[in-house]
Amino acid sequence: MGSSAGGTNGTGDTEGGQDVRGRHVTGSLAHRVPDLGALQLLLAVARLGSLGGAARELGITQPAASSRVRSMERQLGVALVDRSPRGSRLTDAGALVTDWARRIVEAAEAFDAGAQALRDRRDSRLRVAASMTIAEYLLPGWLVALRSQLPDTAVSLLAGNSTAVAERLLAGEADLGFVEGVSVPTGLDSAVIAHDRLIVVAAPGHPWTRRRRPIEAAELAATPLILREKGSGTRQVLDAALGGLARPLIELSSTTAVKAAAVSGAGPSVLSELAVGEELSTRRLVSVPVADVALARDLRAVWPTGHRPTGPARRLLSLTRA
Repeated sequence: MGSSAGGTNGTGDTEGGQDVRGRHVTGSLAHRVPDLGALQLLLAVARLGSLGGAARELGITQPAASSRVRSMERQLGVALVDRSPRGSRLTDAGALVTDWARRIVEAAEAFDAGAQALRDRRDSRLRVAASMTIAEYLLPGWLVALRSQLPDTAVSLLAGNSTAVAERLLAGEADLGFVEGVSVPTGLDSAVIAHDRLIVVAAPGHPWTRRRRPIEAAELAATPLILREKGSGTRQVLDAALGGLARPLIELSSTTAVKAAAVSGAGPSVLSELAVGEELSTRRLVSVPVADVALARDLRAVWPTGHRPTGPARRLLSLTRA
């Protein structure tokens, strides 16, 4: 099949020809209709009867206003303003275009008000989902800083393991998440916001605390430990670093509970360095060196793929990097 002169642009219009109803058109609607700034200028000229006055009201120079009017006249193909030493007067065509412009500007103002209402509703709340270590030891400081910047934003925090955080985000139940696992969960984008290190700890008196040499990775892997539940970032990192773990001595759902069990002398554990600073300084727990294994990990902010955080979520993300 041959192509028509000018060709179609995929919308039923032709470029430099006629549309399917025989109307002459040139380019897209955006090229044929003046922008809002030009329409606002025309309305100001109609109201004030002066191009100079309209320019001052809109905060532009008179030459810039004249240039914009001429550009609008070329775009529409009609004269809009008669200029004289006594002022500026709309032509008959200019008066008609001004009536249309007023409706367009009013519609744009309604659009802007609606968009602002959507932003206000978005900014009125922030739902955060975070893995336990981040929720307990890092987020409180970030949220205090956020409140000083956005005092009217209500923040809710959902704490759980890294798997649960991903599920919350993908279900639309959280605006921003924080995880500490080995990799980024499927369906999420991420940014590294901090680094952490896991350490082996035990109560004073445990045989490991009296050893002169570090324990071997294989021994650690074979020893029943007090551990977080499956799905936690801490357990994922430890399992990946050791290539597998023995059956847990005790399995608990929070870092605080794991610490309490370790302090009681129930057995050794592996916890974030962030979580045990006080216990180490007061000697309620002792750090146990481990040979030939790296237990460092990245802490990440996460959000659904392709949906970069906006509003309060974006502000919180920036605070994590401050």
